[in-house]
Amino acid sequence: MSADQRTMLIHPLVVRVCHWLNVLAVLIMITSGWAIYNASPLFGFEIPYGITLGGWLAGALQWHFAGMWLFAINGLAYVLYGLFSGHFRRKLLPISPSAILSDVRDALRGKLAHDDLSVYNTAQRAAYAALIVLLVVMIATGIVIWKPVQFYWMGQWMGDYEGARYLHFFAMAAIAFIVFVHVVMVALVPRTLPTMFTGKIRHG
Repeated sequence: MSADQRTMLIHPLVVRVCHWLNVLAVLIMITSGWAIYNASPLFGFEIPYGITLGGWLAGALQWHFAGMWLFAINGLAYVLYGLFSGHFRRKLLPISPSAILSDVRDALRGKLAHDDLSVYNTAQRAAYAALIVLLVVMIATGIVIWKPVQFYWMGQWMGDYEGARYLHFFAMAAIAFIVFVHVVMVALVPRTLPTMFTGKIRHG
């Protein structure tokens, strides 16, 4: 059997490039966002300085905007590819609440199957779909926080400037949680990591 017959492409190049650019962009936005949060905390705690990016408020804002533009351009490319290539339809659908609960129960028991890496289980589909929605929320709330007067028409649906700040914070927290779970799952099933570099997996 030839090498081509023993491997299967499961992650196209565009998906892999977008994935790693998103990792970089989200890491920049979260860590710089923590520094921005510390300048005017919403709650009775601050993020440890050692895990923030930017050094001070102005520096953190510069990093945050750099990460935002990287994410926005890369995210737009990924969404357009996902829609027009059928990638979202093939990989993220269908999603049902009962299947999500079943997969979560199996994951908590350590029984979630990962035999076929070319197919996302329902928990993965739900997490990726939620991540897309949360990142859209992050961009929308971030725009309102950035330009509250110019985008008042959008901010009024979020509770104005302060409401947008809270939504932005909770969306960030949810993204950080999903990323944490994703990293844990990769650690538990390490053979998934090389596929995000090569795009291929051996079979047969």
